[in-house]
Amino acid sequence: MTLYRVSMWINSTLDFDTALNNVMDAIMEVTKAQRGFLMLLDEEENTLRVLVARGIDGSDIEAEGYSTTIVGRVVETRETLITNNAEFDSRFSAGHSIIMRGLRAILCTPMLVGDRLIGVVYVDTSMKAGIFRPDDVALLDAVSGLAARAIENARLYLVAREKGRLEQELHMASQIQRSLLPQQMPVTPAYEIAPHWEAAREVAGDFYDAFELEGGAFGTVIADVSDKGAPAALFMAVTRTLMRSHAKAGLSPSETVRRTNDLLVSDAEDSGMFVTVYYSCFQPDGRVTHVNAGHNPPVLCRAGGDVSYLEVGGRALGWFPNNPVSESEMKLSPGDVLVYYTDGLTDAENSDGEPFGETRLAKSVMRHASKDAAAIREGILRDVFAHCDGTAPFDDLTMLIVKYRG
Repeated sequence: MTLYRVSMWINSTLDFDTALNNVMDAIMEVTKAQRGFLMLLDEEENTLRVLVARGIDGSDIEAEGYSTTIVGRVVETRETLITNNAEFDSRFSAGHSIIMRGLRAILCTPMLVGDRLIGVVYVDTSMKAGIFRPDDVALLDAVSGLAARAIENARLYLVAREKGRLEQELHMASQIQRSLLPQQMPVTPAYEIAPHWEAAREVAGDFYDAFELEGGAFGTVIADVSDKGAPAALFMAVTRTLMRSHAKAGLSPSETVRRTNDLLVSDAEDSGMFVTVYYSCFQPDGRVTHVNAGHNPPVLCRAGGDVSYLEVGGRALGWFPNNPVSESEMKLSPGDVLVYYTDGLTDAENSDGEPFGETRLAKSVMRHASKDAAAIREGILRDVFAHCDGTAPFDDLTMLIVKYRG
């Protein structure tokens, strides 16, 4: 009857802290000990931590003064240990805590889930009347078994609840990040623009942007943050905001990138992150000004079918102040196509570990260049997915297609 009542008591909650306290209260109830300690194993550090320490009156006590010798023996053997004459027991008489506190009776038992040790229950008393009997050992063994399962269930519930909370927060972060991407492309009769953004995780370090500028011009940005996950997403949001604000303030492309870099340097100094950026400013008559800050060079496919990669160069943003970026200019003809991308596209691998690569990308652009921008995008993606043949992407994949109609 006592064990049934204790079982109901211990298993009455899935709240981790409440479960620990219920276990300790039950142990003190059945053993009538002077002190009790509940220790759980930190599997990462392989050490025991006292999570609950209780006195005979039910109050919390200092988590110290127990016999580490006895606890260590129980951890090693995974068997219950009892002594009713600790000071003169030849197995433990040299123990410092036993001598200093005059400990008389000690009972210690492992908490096991299957064959896995999750913790230890330890009770002791220095009172002469405090003698633990064999039935105390049997009862504490049973209670420890119940406690181990109850604590493990509470821990798993806590992990599941925390995982659910993190998943919800990541889902919200993903939605916020998607909302930062342009919902509409600049409307211009001279150009077609088609983006693609695909995160390898819930949130991405890649991003693209396209925004209208004065005089019918528009700017495009494609970028890749060095890190992944939530930190990269935050860095991406800051970079996107700075690039937009500087460009819309009327700064030249090179000055837009330089000022963004100088502001990022102070923020990125402690994080160690940086971001590669390719920024282009398109004029209605086909003139384009480019600034490359360490990013993958875009693919240029001329209307006649010639394919090339634009210039490689520049340093990523967030590394050094006074980034010496430079501008390059070109003139597009009707039918010319520019394909901006992040390395998640060219690094996409098949089951043999072979990346899609720049050569395949150039051939894919050439194959689809006569189509409209959206169809070019879909054609390239089909080629990439056909190459990967079901292999899951390990990096974000972002692409921006700009086709000049004239």
